[in-house]
Amino acid sequence: MVTTTPQVLTVDNLGIDYKVGLEWKQAVRDVSFSIAQGESLGLVGESGCGKTTVAMAIMHYLPRNGRVGEGSIRLGGREIENLSASELRQMRVNQVSMVYQDPGKSLNPSIRIGRQVADVFELMGFPKGEWDDRVVDILRKVKIADPESVVRRYPHQLSGGMLQRVVIAMAIASEPELLVLDEPTTGLDATVEAEVLDLVSSLRAETGTSVLFISHSLAVIRRMCDRVGVLYGGRLLAEGPAESIFTDPRHPYTVGLLRSLPTGEVSRKEAQLDTIPGTLPPLGAQIQGCIYAARCPIAEDVCRDEEPDLIPLPGNRASRCYFPDRAPNLPRVVAPDPPPRQRSDATLLEISDTSKTFVQEGRPVFALSDIDLSIRVGETVALVGESGSGKSTLAKVILGIHVPDDGAVIEIGGEVLHDSLHSRSGDEIRSVQMVFQNPDSALNRRHSVRRIIGRAVQRLRGLGRKGVQEHTRDLLTDVRMGHEHLGAKPSHLSGGLKQRVAIARAFAGSPALVVLDEPTSALDVSVQAAIINLLSELQAEEDVAYLFISHDLNVVRYLADRVAVMYLGRLMEVGTAQRIFGGPHHPYSEALLSAAPDREEGTRIRLEGEIPAATDPPPGCPFQTRCHRKIGEICETVEPPLTEAEPGYSIRCHIPIDELAALQQVVPQE
Repeated sequence: MVTTTPQVLTVDNLGIDYKVGLEWKQAVRDVSFSIAQGESLGLVGESGCGKTTVAMAIMHYLPRNGRVGEGSIRLGGREIENLSASELRQMRVNQVSMVYQDPGKSLNPSIRIGRQVADVFELMGFPKGEWDDRVVDILRKVKIADPESVVRRYPHQLSGGMLQRVVIAMAIASEPELLVLDEPTTGLDATVEAEVLDLVSSLRAETGTSVLFISHSLAVIRRMCDRVGVLYGGRLLAEGPAESIFTDPRHPYTVGLLRSLPTGEVSRKEAQLDTIPGTLPPLGAQIQGCIYAARCPIAEDVCRDEEPDLIPLPGNRASRCYFPDRAPNLPRVVAPDPPPRQRSDATLLEISDTSKTFVQEGRPVFALSDIDLSIRVGETVALVGESGSGKSTLAKVILGIHVPDDGAVIEIGGEVLHDSLHSRSGDEIRSVQMVFQNPDSALNRRHSVRRIIGRAVQRLRGLGRKGVQEHTRDLLTDVRMGHEHLGAKPSHLSGGLKQRVAIARAFAGSPALVVLDEPTSALDVSVQAAIINLLSELQAEEDVAYLFISHDLNVVRYLADRVAVMYLGRLMEVGTAQRIFGGPHHPYSEALLSAAPDREEGTRIRLEGEIPAATDPPPGCPFQTRCHRKIGEICETVEPPLTEAEPGYSIRCHIPIDELAALQQVVPQE
């Protein structure tokens, strides 16, 4: 299609190699695309498919063992490979900015946030006297509460969501021609994600900034991008307008990705999620035919013998497939019936009168306030809420990492848990385990899988050497991994396999409760589906309970039995997943649900004002400063209690539930 719009970025026949040992292996091959001024292109695909490698090549940030082996990358008409060191620095300051996947690795842990953000304005040439005001303004622009306090903190003192917003603020400060976003909303809650996406959209509208958007969230890509490219094994398999890619996919791999997504139509009690069988080809694999043929249910001999070209299709799109018309009717992988579960009414975990107050710079930080929550045997309770709402703090209090304020009572199986992990018995430690968000940070990269799991078995069970070996192998089988993985180190495993190792370690002591803190947020949708299915199977087999912390409301809706909504350290609403998602909702829950990227355009509730700081919570209802349903002075002066409005459903709001139903135009469930 002929266009007169200037091309900000042009990638032609790009090939990228990595040196492994003494051999160069190809990671990306023959990838071509362009991004026009003001346009947004999304790249999707499983981890290891080459998305981030392409982005790093565009930034000229490939590691030392990486090289552009063929093709070209032109930014504003200039070949990036031909730029001098000083020209590259100027390009990164003025023309192109990148937001990386892990904000913790983008910031210096020994330098305060304000100084690091100020570096951007120093590089841009602003006078030193303006730096402080500009830093506060840009942090406020990305919805950081109390930026005057945040600038004095170090990165480890901020939540993951706050860190991501700081990094985005640094990237957009120069209003670049091209903004490269590599998983920019990973770890962000729905409302902050929506604010960040709105910010990127407004930047595009105001300045004509072009965007290369890399994400595992297909809903985010669909909302944010004009066009989409689907990568697999370093090859571009499909490309076209976002709407047609998502509503009428013409490549089997795209269909498989879309079918892996949890939706509101079914829960884990009704059906397991679809997954894509098999794994990505290894780096540098020499495959004669279609690179996806080994995993494709409609592959024929021609697919295995000769690789198809990227074939143009009607609607300004293309597919690297011999049978694009058969892709929409791809045969489904028949998943087994969900494991049968006999629900128990016995209470496993009981939390009463639990608060947690930290002290920061001499000021109290009210992280948790009077939490009362229970979890039954074999039940999944999800915690949702914005970053800083207290979800992870509550999890760490349960685990004994944080000691609660005086008066808190935490019982498991009817026995009071000691407040501190250091004072807990072996049985208490075995009973509660955790799976963290990022397996890379949670696993010792120098240890083998055998040692990682074996040490947990030894510590939690106290078995002899033979017993440890046998139980380690059994655990690996339980998480659907082969014994060939025992000698592997985390660096040799995919993200999904690393998370399976982390899950196996958590189950080493046969826990009664496992805390899952964003266990799938860093995984692509196909691997996420496999991990969710695994967690469901293990729960049915072991009768274990889960406290599931997540920002992905579709995953919560699929997996959770009950949902607890947190805001500013308080429980605002607790009920069954069906009740919480079906409504009527607490006004805060209503805003959270409306912010999901797959919601219809125009239905989002935009909360006014900033999230209050936990050092100075507002009087009355904690949500009253932002509430779109505020009814008057009572909201500003009297904090509503968490009241059981219906059997099994509690809400903290002055508005009666029937009035909320009328306001939200929801027919209450019988």
